[in-house]
Amino acid sequence: MGAPRIAVIYYSATGNIAAMAHALADGSQAAGAEVRVRRVAETAPADAIASNPRWQAFVDTADDGLATLDDLSWADGLAFGSPTRFGGPAAQLKAFLDSTGGLWATGALATKVCTSFTTASTGHGGLESTILALNNHYYHWGSMIMPLGYADAHVAKVTGNPYGASHVSRKGSAPDEDALEACRLQGARLARVTARLAAQES
Repeated sequence: MGAPRIAVIYYSATGNIAAMAHALADGSQAAGAEVRVRRVAETAPADAIASNPRWQAFVDTADDGLATLDDLSWADGLAFGSPTRFGGPAAQLKAFLDSTGGLWATGALATKVCTSFTTASTGHGGLESTILALNNHYYHWGSMIMPLGYADAHVAKVTGNPYGASHVSRKGSAPDEDALEACRLQGARLARVTARLAAQES
């Protein structure tokens, strides 16, 4: 068994989730994984994007390649990130997830380890419900769901969200070091769990 293959797939409007995605990827790489970071396509109307300078700036500068279904087939472990939209994932990521029916039908996703991460503008703005909504796809795929958990003291004592790494972006604030460290821990855990599962199946 070679290095576990991890795909980090995200939607980000202002760059916050993108920063978290890369931190999670860093954690996976540090744990020995081969990693791809991909963003899903932006589908919002141009006038809506132009109304928010941070959104426009991110769209103009985002350089991660676009996610494809081949990225899901390639990976042993999958991490999905989205900002919270009314307590659920953004439509852009949801549309990508909804395109996986062909992979689901062949059972290609049933051996994957999946995990989720998110941001919201308030502490009670749907952090947990967004992660749980993302997890619904993994149930249907038959995948193994990996929470962040409380095994690491940083999560238990500092960030406090066992569902998955999250950041409360008050007034649009970027993820702080505490949130990014939670992402790195989640990425490392995903790499380790994925490697163990693959070793048992080989």
